[in-house]
Amino acid sequence: MVHHFFHDPCTIRRLHEGPLGEHIVALAAQLQDQGYARESAQLQLRVVAELSRWLQRQGRAATDLTSSGVQAYLRYRRRQGLGFHGAAATCQKCLRLLRDRGLVAPERPRPLSARERVEQAFARYLAQERGLASATLVKYVPVARQFLREPFRGGRLRLAVLRAGDVTGFVQRHAHDHSPAHIKVMLTALRAFLRYLCHCGATATDLAPCVPSVPTWTYAALPRSLRPGQVEQVLAACDRQTAGGRRDYAILLLLARLGLRAGEVVALRLEDIDWAAGRLLVRSKGGRWSQFPLPADVGAALAAYLRQDRPRCASRQVFLRQYAPRVGFANWLAISALVARAPARAGIAAPHTGAHVFRHSLATTMLREGASLAEIGELLRHRSPQTTMLYAKVDLGALRGLACPWPGGAR
Repeated sequence: MVHHFFHDPCTIRRLHEGPLGEHIVALAAQLQDQGYARESAQLQLRVVAELSRWLQRQGRAATDLTSSGVQAYLRYRRRQGLGFHGAAATCQKCLRLLRDRGLVAPERPRPLSARERVEQAFARYLAQERGLASATLVKYVPVARQFLREPFRGGRLRLAVLRAGDVTGFVQRHAHDHSPAHIKVMLTALRAFLRYLCHCGATATDLAPCVPSVPTWTYAALPRSLRPGQVEQVLAACDRQTAGGRRDYAILLLLARLGLRAGEVVALRLEDIDWAAGRLLVRSKGGRWSQFPLPADVGAALAAYLRQDRPRCASRQVFLRQYAPRVGFANWLAISALVARAPARAGIAAPHTGAHVFRHSLATTMLREGASLAEIGELLRHRSPQTTMLYAKVDLGALRGLACPWPGGAR
């Protein structure tokens, strides 16, 4: 595998010097599998070779390498004026390789603080007992962390002394920090955390009822959608002559034609596509799943990406990062960032650029073309018909029949 990146025999021989020399081939194979470019892989392999020679001068074996040893080597590099800002990450990658091969013992995790233990226990409670999705944990746990930081600033964590004033004071301090929608999520997370504290016995009283509500009006806003024709304009703006453009086109088609959520696109796996039956398995929120017929244009876009552009790697996720390391998207944020760039590329000044804009656009288009709210709810996988009622406001023709005459207006 080293020969994939280097051709000079003297350079290859130098790479194998020192106690890490016998592991260079495995590291090179890993870099090749993760899709690193030749120049980037060369830099990383040279850093590890220099680390190996440094260990040799220190009289140490590969089994002696630890995180503190890596830090000592990085200090040595700085004193010597050696460059490459990714040296620290490369050394950690080498250390993980040695641990995976059983040559270096796993590093003992540092002791968690009292706050960190509470946060981890809360996250486990949300995931295991309440069955919430990881995307929900990403929103809820930071709220708990922020709440724990303020009442006990600089002092010992004493959950039993929490009172209603601590809860209302926290809300008052942060009520104007974000949009009403964000604050609503924050308050829901805070209630969940306070219920958990009572559930596990950390507080004698359930303080969740002390969390005030944010005034909201159901169906007060119109769905955030693109105008008719703009979705096709965004799709046409994808450069399908490039690998990145073909990947982005396939993702946008899944959002536009099937109304998938960003997290559902991230969760797609190779085995979820049934090419013979023309079906797609979609893993939804709350551990649910649904099967969709695979539209011809969506199937063609997926096939083009998988055949031409998706690199061979161990990941089973359909969509991978465009740059090394070639792994699947970590979460829905990557899809949202991709979607945010798409309207501007098409010359559209869209007021809303989140991934949900395509979901809303699909629903409003279906309604204009005569689909019922029940059919829209079934496609979007709404658990409650009330969720779909939001789109009733888009049907202006039906709403005109319900409008009352304006007093004194034209007859």
